[in-house]
Amino acid sequence: MKRKLIVSVLLALLVNGVAWACTNMIVGRKASVDGSVIVSYSADSYGMYGYLCHYPAGKHAKGEMMDIYNWDSGQYMGQIAQAAETYNVIGNINEYQLTIAETTFGGREELCDTTAIMDYGSLIYVTLQRARTAKEAIKVMGELVKEYGYASEGESFSIADPNEAWIMEMIGKGPGIKGAVWVAVRIPDDCIAAHANQSRICQFPLDDKENCLYSPDVISFAREKGYFNGANKDFSFSDAYSPLDFSGIRICDARVWSFFNMFSKTTAEAYLPYIQGQDAKRMPLYVHPDRKVSVRDIQHAMRDHYEGTPLDFTNDLAAGPFHTPYRLSPLTFKVDGQEYFNERPISTQQTGFVFVAQMRSWLPDHIGGVLWFGVDDANMTVFTPVYCHTDKVPDCYAISKADAKTFSWESAFWIYNWVADMVRPRYSLMIDDMRYVQDTLENTFEQAQAAIENTVRDLPTDQAVTFLTNYTSMTAQATIDRWKQLGEFLIVKYNDGVVKKMSITDQPAAHRINWAPVVRPGYPQEFLEKLVQSTGDRFKTF
Repeated sequence: MKRKLIVSVLLALLVNGVAWACTNMIVGRKASVDGSVIVSYSADSYGMYGYLCHYPAGKHAKGEMMDIYNWDSGQYMGQIAQAAETYNVIGNINEYQLTIAETTFGGREELCDTTAIMDYGSLIYVTLQRARTAKEAIKVMGELVKEYGYASEGESFSIADPNEAWIMEMIGKGPGIKGAVWVAVRIPDDCIAAHANQSRICQFPLDDKENCLYSPDVISFAREKGYFNGANKDFSFSDAYSPLDFSGIRICDARVWSFFNMFSKTTAEAYLPYIQGQDAKRMPLYVHPDRKVSVRDIQHAMRDHYEGTPLDFTNDLAAGPFHTPYRLSPLTFKVDGQEYFNERPISTQQTGFVFVAQMRSWLPDHIGGVLWFGVDDANMTVFTPVYCHTDKVPDCYAISKADAKTFSWESAFWIYNWVADMVRPRYSLMIDDMRYVQDTLENTFEQAQAAIENTVRDLPTDQAVTFLTNYTSMTAQATIDRWKQLGEFLIVKYNDGVVKKMSITDQPAAHRINWAPVVRPGYPQEFLEKLVQSTGDRFKTF
């Protein structure tokens, strides 16, 4: 396997200030503990400000137009015809529990049409306002790019409703050529799947409209461009439009492998050689899990750093004395002319926002759809419940409170970043204090879920929506208030590199004190041994 990175693409992304590197996980309804369809998403990009978006439902006059802005850059792209009716959208879920997420795979650079109107982000949020089911969303997305063009690079979309989940992959046709080529494959109900910045759909059934949809020219266009010349049955979307390279395997598909490793050990063992560049046999698009998967399982999976696997990087030199599972960007670096890379796990510090969407067919939509939402790194955020009919963004999640260049104590994004930036440098010392608060809050929300939903089940829909909207805001704000207290606690306990003898569960002192007993932890023994090896006798006492 040729070990080559798409250096030109990475450089272009860095120059433009956009570094796509997201992760999606999918769980079919028969693969989940409670029958939910589950989709997760981390929006990973350095410089991104994480917030919760909202598009209210509405009725629109014939001839009304809608302005389209590029989701990444904010650039005005043009106008499209407005739909007669649009649905309430909160984050990446709408009032019918439809959820859409994405990861960018880039693919063939010459197929990006920057002159088109619909970029991947506007395509997601416009479709959420217009579609009720996953299949309808696929149809709407295909029609939108056919009429207005597709302005982004290659994209993998997770599209799910309370009954089914699909992966749709799309790429444009080049500058000035309207439309896109695409394929969508349904994930079997008893399976799990994932994608992480590498096209994952290879061969697909050509005559199974219940489980596979595609643009009519997806194969003929590849032939026309010289990307494919075999029999139709052998056509691979990924091989034609997003050929594998080292980055696609080791930096992107490795995250999918890590997800499979959590829930399908046989699959993970079989495909570890592929991830390590020793075998060209690719991983399947979806697998059967060893056990049923819960929402909490997926929340934890979004926090993964390859711990306990052959890809674990928490014990090398760059992890430092306190075993931090983070690496500074960029992903690649050179020493003596040789290029090297940093691991890129599922959880990463540059996340803007993250969610785990839960869709339940046996409940009314306003109760059944929950976006478990957080801002900043999944590992150091708290997933709070956002019900899909929520018609008001919690203040702490609103874009109005701050931005990428403006700090605010009222912004959840900046509060989470403040705490995370304290924890990372002394990770192994401080993570348990953070994890205690995180687990306490998330366990509380999970345990309260059934009672909250039973409370509103018999209410008129408008009253139930008001109740759940208020509950969404209350849990978000209470979490941020508690996270501020955590930050204050960490500053006090770990001040000046020592550790005060205090616990996260301690009550405040009844009187003022000017001294507290401390522990001076120094550095772990294994780090000290490495230090002596590298410095010799320089620090030896005499």
